[in-house]
Amino acid sequence: MNKDTLLEWLDKATTLELNEVVKAIEEKFGVSAQAVAVAGSGGASGAPAAEEQSTYTVVLASAGEQKIAVMKVVKEVLGLGLKDAKDLVDAAPSTLKEGMKKEEANDLKKKIEEAGGKIELK
Repeated sequence: MNKDTLLEWLDKATTLELNEVVKAIEEKFGVSAQAVAVAGSGGASGAPAAEEQSTYTVVLASAGEQKIAVMKVVKEVLGLGLKDAKDLVDAAPSTLKEGMKKEEANDLKKKIEEAGGKIELK
């Protein structure tokens, strides 16, 4: 597999598939995606504050008490099948969607929180 084929697959992969790939890479190579992200961003080295974010990652922190309602929202908003939505909700904390505009991310956050889930925007 070459780089272009991999990037094409990643572009078409579901959030659940991407989450599984990240976990597999972490296990196989003994790295942490979070540590790599912090190292790549300069960490807390006192770097000047960046401009306001233009894209956000929506992370389901917790499904809360209304797990089924949260699954329905995740299924509907992300266009997933019931099993994929259930797997994402069961795996909380889990990344629901990356690269969202601020307005879209806040809209998704509002819908999930209305259903009883807890969301973090990163």
